[in-house]
Amino acid sequence: MHRRRFLGTAAALAAVGTAPRGTAATALPPAESASPSLIDTNVWLGHWPTRRAPFDSAAALRTHLQTRGVSSAWISHFDAALHTDIGAVNARLAAACVQEGGGFFLPFGALNPTLPDWEEDLRRCHELHRMPGIRLLPGYHGYTLDDPRFARVLEQATARRLVIQIALTMEDERSQNPVFVAAPTVAAPLAPLVEKNPQARVMVLNATSRLLAAANPLLRRLAKAGVQAEIATLEGAAGIANVLAGAPDLSLCFGSHTPYFYFEAARLKLEESPLTPAQFTAIASGHAAALLARV
Repeated sequence: MHRRRFLGTAAALAAVGTAPRGTAATALPPAESASPSLIDTNVWLGHWPTRRAPFDSAAALRTHLQTRGVSSAWISHFDAALHTDIGAVNARLAAACVQEGGGFFLPFGALNPTLPDWEEDLRRCHELHRMPGIRLLPGYHGYTLDDPRFARVLEQATARRLVIQIALTMEDERSQNPVFVAAPTVAAPLAPLVEKNPQARVMVLNATSRLLAAANPLLRRLAKAGVQAEIATLEGAAGIANVLAGAPDLSLCFGSHTPYFYFEAARLKLEESPLTPAQFTAIASGHAAALLARV
């Protein structure tokens, strides 16, 4: 359970809980070198429109994550939520990863199928920027997962053997700015699509307890179809163990939603749950590495 490390980190988190934003996260102790390396599947570059992120550059973000035991981070750009020139957003992301990432970041380009010529954005992500996957924000781009345009994205990205990440939420509805509101994306329409496309490599981000509940039959159905999830918005004591007890087929990955969330929140979720060493390693990096190996 890594209980001793968990208690020590929890105490440090409580000690800095009132620190100014941008200093609290950096005050915590780094992960112990004996811990398995982490693949963080849910990282963002830039600033969320209504919140200033504590890391202004890819280099600073890389340092922050590396000192906490992360060996690789799957990253997209916050600008994708509102910008209509998605191609330029993805180009900036790719350039930042090359210039400041040092091979640490794996860029996941954004795609908005409601915009004209989104197929060209997909082609550039794959062929020009050599990205291993794409990241979708349906709630902010104005479509649902039963939209035929999403089905076409799934089909074309799968044909290119790309990982498809779907951010079901980005922030809690209670903290949303009233002029910048996006409803959570309903995951139910995803199930029949992935069942019909068994080669699709799909991961849901920020699924929250709406989906990540042990008794949720939809979660079990998605897990059997091969859909993966990450832990950034998973809540409750022993949350990981509880979810896996209800959906044993689920490939659960580490994800922190950094820098919108404090990284340590995700690390504590991983360390406080009663997991076997094999489960711990699989969530920390194994499932993500296996998914990427299929690209």
